[in-house]
Amino acid sequence: MEGVRHTFSKAERLSGKTALARLIEGGRWGTTAHLKYCWLASDGDTNRLLVSVPKKLFKRAVRRNLLKRRLRESYRLQKELLTGVGVDFMLAYNSPEVLPFDIIRQEVAEVLEKISSKL
Repeated sequence: MEGVRHTFSKAERLSGKTALARLIEGGRWGTTAHLKYCWLASDGDTNRLLVSVPKKLFKRAVRRNLLKRRLRESYRLQKELLTGVGVDFMLAYNSPEVLPFDIIRQEVAEVLEKISSKL
């Protein structure tokens, strides 16, 4: 995999109320076994990601942060699966148990492939 940079820069993070509102209102939703996701093609030249782990499922911040790190890392290692450029998307953890990294990585790969196929 020559030329692929496995980084997750500030520009790749989806932030801001207007960007998030646009994504939720106009985005297309989907699910996997343990994740919900929403995506929307945007005008930008980079793919931007938002990660969410609800406080309703995990009261302790330590667990929420662990799952957010696992989601971001699995995206960082597999972002070349997302073939299109200029996609805003959100990954929301939707399972009451803390899953191992391997399962999360497989599901993030599944999400990226689904989004790529619909672009």
